[in-house]
Amino acid sequence: QVQLVESGGGLVQAGESLRLSCVVSGNTFNIYALGWYRQTPGKQRELVARITSGGMINYAGSVKGRFTISRDNAKNTVYLQMNNLKPEDTAVYYCNVISGDNGLNYWGRGTQVTVSL
Repeated sequence: QVQLVESGGGLVQAGESLRLSCVVSGNTFNIYALGWYRQTPGKQRELVARITSGGMINYAGSVKGRFTISRDNAKNTVYLQMNNLKPEDTAVYYCNVISGDNGLNYWGRGTQVTVSL
């Protein structure tokens, strides 16, 4: 079992920055990937950024150059630095872990990010 707790969401104006954090606890010994997804009402959850245990990183095209995913293994924490935020980035952001043991996905409860004009 893996537990995820996100923090750092909030209301900002366009052009500002936020940093999301996700603390991972439980069975953290074999994690294949850590990632951030986002979802808006009526739409499917979409991948924002992901980092694998091997260090491979991929981003959604809409956030490349503005968002940066990173991890601190000592703190069991994954971050999402979001710069130059746009109103279209408004969503609930979810932390995700893919277990290397069984391939299961684990999710946090989400944190709301709202970007106003």
